[in-house]
Amino acid sequence: MVRDRLGKLEDRFFATVFLGSGLLFIAMLFNAAAVAGGLIGILGRGPENPIQSGTYALGRAEIQETMHIYAMKMAGVFMITTSTISLQTQFLPRGMAVLGYVLALMLLLSVGTIQWIPLVFPLWVFLISLYILNENFGQSEVAA
Repeated sequence: MVRDRLGKLEDRFFATVFLGSGLLFIAMLFNAAAVAGGLIGILGRGPENPIQSGTYALGRAEIQETMHIYAMKMAGVFMITTSTISLQTQFLPRGMAVLGYVLALMLLLSVGTIQWIPLVFPLWVFLISLYILNENFGQSEVAA
């Protein structure tokens, strides 16, 4: 949806960072889900207790680091590039772009210290999505 609104105004560098950070975020999300699935599979199998062997602690620490540190940093980079593209092309209001910068800085600087901070990214995506849906709905009413 965002790239559809940019058209020929899209900058190659920011488009590459935008796409790359989004893909890295998804890859880290899948990695954390795969490790979590593996842990659940190990817990459900054999008579050994992986909790006492340290396997569970290692897997849980890896999931925590991947999701709450690295994936959130990629989400912050995604938010910064989207806000920068938004300021350059003006496909979003300036206030939403500035909000993206502020929330991204909060996300980048306070990951690991504030427990609820990972919720910033999906809430920001929700706001951007609502704005784009509202704009598209308004354009479809005018066209009709």
